[in-house]
Amino acid sequence: MAKNISSLLSRRRFLVGTAGAVAGPMILPKSAWGANEKIQVGVIGIGIQGAFHLGQLSHHSANAQVVAIGEIYRMFRELGVQRCGGQSKCKGYNDYRELLAREDIDAVLMATPDHWHASMVVDAAKAGKDIYCEKPLSLTVFDARAMASAVRKYGRVFQTGSQQRSSGEFRRACELVRNGYIGKILKVTAGVGGPSGECNLPAEPVPDGLDWDRWIGPAPYRPFNAVLRPAHNNTFPNWRSYRDFSGGGMTDWGAHHFDIAQWGLGMDESGPVEVRPPNGKDVRELTYVYGNGIPLIRTGDGVVFYGTEGTVHVNRGRLDTTPESLRSVAFKSSDTRLYASDDHHGDWIQCIRSRQRPICDVEVGARSVTVCHIGNIASWLGRALKWDAKAERFVGDEEANRWLQRAYREPYRL
Repeated sequence: MAKNISSLLSRRRFLVGTAGAVAGPMILPKSAWGANEKIQVGVIGIGIQGAFHLGQLSHHSANAQVVAIGEIYRMFRELGVQRCGGQSKCKGYNDYRELLAREDIDAVLMATPDHWHASMVVDAAKAGKDIYCEKPLSLTVFDARAMASAVRKYGRVFQTGSQQRSSGEFRRACELVRNGYIGKILKVTAGVGGPSGECNLPAEPVPDGLDWDRWIGPAPYRPFNAVLRPAHNNTFPNWRSYRDFSGGGMTDWGAHHFDIAQWGLGMDESGPVEVRPPNGKDVRELTYVYGNGIPLIRTGDGVVFYGTEGTVHVNRGRLDTTPESLRSVAFKSSDTRLYASDDHHGDWIQCIRSRQRPICDVEVGARSVTVCHIGNIASWLGRALKWDAKAERFVGDEEANRWLQRAYREPYRL
């Protein structure tokens, strides 16, 4: 690994093709990963979700240890360092690039707001780190593709934080659907929130110890307001409601439930061909249409697959089927079986050693969040849009295509 931080973390624009880069070699860190060697992890972002991840990683202390915390809120940074053993065992950083420059760190887990994901992931891939990044993967379609291309170019192991794929009820639901146990699929519904909107919050005093300019980062500058405050006191932040920082409930829950719909439909490397927002007439809910004619409708609870011979309804801790016997049906040896993981963090750690792609690889995360993004764009524009999933562009609508990428605030670059 290069020792010069400027060469590691240059912010020259990372140019990518719409189809993504060809997969590069999978680079083995720490010669063959001896059985007794622990993976050294840095965690970037220690709000409520980052603290959750620290707890999850503590269950894997035999194989991985957190040695660095990157956080722009001093109070959270200090708490994170204390939780990981104090300054003698764990160092805190306000600038995540200093964390990435450490040659002893093998992997990073990112639990930052959505608008920071792309820059951090591309920088981490260039720095030779394996990556776990919270969902939703990106703020835009362009950012998602840049992240996937960087991960492939630099041969990194990447896990998207859409952890429902590591829950047995979701895997079984998708296996029932993929193997035809409910017949021909007629439609799918998914309970997902709505799009984000404009941010026009009034300015308030910045709390002591919070580097607000760095929190804003590549997004358009907005003054501090407590509504946007990093998660604290067990209250989740409301920055997800604002377009500058997130795609709203659409990307928040879409990165879970649309992700499972894509998995069940076998669309992990593709996507819908059309998206239709509600029009007050024949389209009551946001609706996607796939090339095979199957509609995916944003409505209901969890994810429901409707077939000619039954239904599968899945949500966290719940799997209901019609007929009920499908819940316990024994799969045949000839059936398609999906990647089995029952521990999202453990799967990532295991794949860092094996150099295999984990259950929610970067391409999975990119394709699932793209479904969310194009739904938001159709909702913002208020019209149906045709989508070319291969080129990752809208067909014949340049106004819509302009939403696929956002300008970065100076001096930030991707």
